[in-house]
Amino acid sequence: MADQVTIPALQQMKRDGKKSVGVVAWDYQIARIADRAGVDFVSVGDSVGVNLWGHANPLEVTLDEMLVCCKAVRRGVARALVSCDVPFGPVQEGVDSALRAAIRLVKEGGADMVKVDAAADFPDAVRALVRAGIPVFAQFGLTPQTAMKYGIPYSAQNSAAAQASAEAASRLVEEARLLDDAGASLLDFTNSGPVAGAAVVAAVKIPVIGGFGGGPWLDGRVRLAHTAIGYGETWIDAKTDTYANTAKAALEAFTALIADARAGRQIKG
Repeated sequence: MADQVTIPALQQMKRDGKKSVGVVAWDYQIARIADRAGVDFVSVGDSVGVNLWGHANPLEVTLDEMLVCCKAVRRGVARALVSCDVPFGPVQEGVDSALRAAIRLVKEGGADMVKVDAAADFPDAVRALVRAGIPVFAQFGLTPQTAMKYGIPYSAQNSAAAQASAEAASRLVEEARLLDDAGASLLDFTNSGPVAGAAVVAAVKIPVIGGFGGGPWLDGRVRLAHTAIGYGETWIDAKTDTYANTAKAALEAFTALIADARAGRQIKG
């Protein structure tokens, strides 16, 4: 088995110009497969609230729900780093609450680092976690909520156009430097775009990772595992290009299973 991934190793990859790769996963089996494939980190994202628990939005997911998934992913991962999101609530309540939540994710969940959303708005929380010895994956960037503070329109369909302004890039660089100085180990830059993304990568010494709205201008990429493999039911009829269409394959398999059972044939597996 390859050497276990460490945060210093990811930071060295940035210095060497090598791209790091992660996936967002919430269960043991997907974590095992991703780890076996060779991803550098597995992120237990708060998107689990919508995609697994059926919540109306990611803000509803609880710390206990995050812990269940973090434990499962931790059991499935042997080589990659495990990051787990601090759900909405503890960070917003204050530094002490954020620290208690992060300690649980590390101590009970087995996370190697915790992700703090909208981290540039909570630099004191980032500093407190780092002082406590908890590595931070700091998320920042353009979302429907944060775009307003940059005075620019936000469009999920055409976010790169909004990110192209020099003013937005300058302010995002300032936020990235703030988080770097606060001691964050990695940055998760949401909707970076090629202009602000490249500027931030050049401005900080830590790796800048991106999912939605990211691109090859960043130090690394992270992708929702369910998106990469077309896992969700919506992918059955989707036209978007993915690395596999698991949903369609599952539909075909279940259809064949039903046919065999109803015809009195022995079922497979």
